[in-house]
Amino acid sequence: MRVLETLVWAAFFMPKVVGEYGMAHFSDKDKSDGKDYCILFNSQWAGLPQDLNKASRLQIYDLTKSALCSPSEVPVGGFSSRIPMVMRGNCTFYEKVRLAQINGARGLLIVSKDQLSPPAGNKTQYEEIDIPVGLLSYSDMLDISMNFDKGRLVAMYAPSEPLLDYNMILIFLMAVGTVAIGGYLAGSRDSKRRYMKPKRDDGAEKHDEETVDVTPFMICVFVVMCCNMLVLLYFYYDHLAIWVIVIFSVASSVGLYSCLWPFVKRFPFCKCRIPENNLPYLHRRPQLRMMLLTAFCISVSVIWVVYRNEDQWAWVLQDALGISFCLYMLKTVRMPTFKACTLLLTVLFVYDVFFVFITPFFTESGESIMVEVAAGPSNSTTSEKLPMVLKVPRLNSSPVALCNQPIFSLLGFGDILVPGLLVAYCHRFDILTQSSRIYFMACTIGYGVGLLITFVALAMTQMGQPALLYLVPCTLLTSLTVALCRNELSQFWTGSGFVPAIALAPINCTQTAAPQTEEPSAQPEPQTAEEPTEQRENPVQPPPQESAPVENEENNSN
Repeated sequence: MRVLETLVWAAFFMPKVVGEYGMAHFSDKDKSDGKDYCILFNSQWAGLPQDLNKASRLQIYDLTKSALCSPSEVPVGGFSSRIPMVMRGNCTFYEKVRLAQINGARGLLIVSKDQLSPPAGNKTQYEEIDIPVGLLSYSDMLDISMNFDKGRLVAMYAPSEPLLDYNMILIFLMAVGTVAIGGYLAGSRDSKRRYMKPKRDDGAEKHDEETVDVTPFMICVFVVMCCNMLVLLYFYYDHLAIWVIVIFSVASSVGLYSCLWPFVKRFPFCKCRIPENNLPYLHRRPQLRMMLLTAFCISVSVIWVVYRNEDQWAWVLQDALGISFCLYMLKTVRMPTFKACTLLLTVLFVYDVFFVFITPFFTESGESIMVEVAAGPSNSTTSEKLPMVLKVPRLNSSPVALCNQPIFSLLGFGDILVPGLLVAYCHRFDILTQSSRIYFMACTIGYGVGLLITFVALAMTQMGQPALLYLVPCTLLTSLTVALCRNELSQFWTGSGFVPAIALAPINCTQTAAPQTEEPSAQPEPQTAEEPTEQRENPVQPPPQESAPVENEENNSN
């Protein structure tokens, strides 16, 4: 209880230092062109103009051999309307800024060899200081020293950034489209597989019809594995990231094959089968077009693995493979009841909120484990990024893109798959209860609304958001409301519609026997599922012909 009180107090009452990204435009004294460098500043010291043309171009005083922590480090004559550039360390930000201000400086640039953090102070110190303070990276300082003369000028400004980038529209369309298409295909295929007779000669083409029914035990094991994997990735990111990339490439190639095969099999070419052999998988003698499609899917996955760090275009392949993987999972994994859906979504709701909002209180950097793993740790030596996300580059051009801000907007696969499983369940329930897809449409709309709320929260807080915090209530409550309004909550909760006891109507012998009977027959004997086929092959053999209408009535009832 004491720990909980401490966390609540820290979350709501501790003063938080919010860093803002800005630009330091360096140029030579007699030249108009220059170069922008990223700085991190705290507007509580002093604000910066948004337009470069309104920023003052001031001369830099290079004092990077000093930390400016004592009056003895101040040059003779002070800084006289210049901006000193000093090293970070040995004293507080306030001591540096105060020394610079009382000696005539118009601003201060602090060079940091460590990760940039906002220059902090207290309320009294903020009121005393009226010059801007910015943190500059050490690598940028070296680049400035190489490209500009000693009489270099600098203008500090903070260009405005839009609350939301246009790439959010693409992410929204991809996410909602994947959930809607995946849920629709999952429900339709499940219905066909349940009520239509399978073909005898499906061969290797039947591989994608298998589904996995999720149980409460599987949900618990899955969540525990997710927690362990996320923590391991946080501590051993460089060692495990490459294995996640390999697993994703294999799984996504399977998903891409599953998505493309329904289209490829419609084309009347390469239908011949390979010769007989004893090789694994190939002993089933798959069709040649299946082999060509497999080679194509593997090639796409390999190309992405090789060029995955090409930011200009590799994201297109990653998104295509990711969407294929999500569609495949939505068709393969099946939730048998709304109770199971509620359990899964509720547990992952808590999981998402904990690893985004609570873990910053336990990490040394103060960053959430979820955000660090999804975006890639800043101290990673491999610079690898996990591919388990949809990502779209920023479409708004701004100088702030030079900073260490992510140049991609991300949406995790879990934010698509978890609500998507509920959407698929709703569609299957619609089909089996003949409810005109009202559950499916309502749940899909609820998902879209939840995603929009996520984007609004992202814009308002300017920090990573646990999407399931908004998606789970919007989808679960929407589905639950529809079931209550239709008085179907009991069936919807238990999934009783998925295991219906098919009751056949009483058979009127005088009506059903008339069309095909050639000779009177006694009481019909019970038959197995294979007997109608034998009957078509040899109609004169018993059992009597009244059994054929029974099969027709079974199909009608289905």
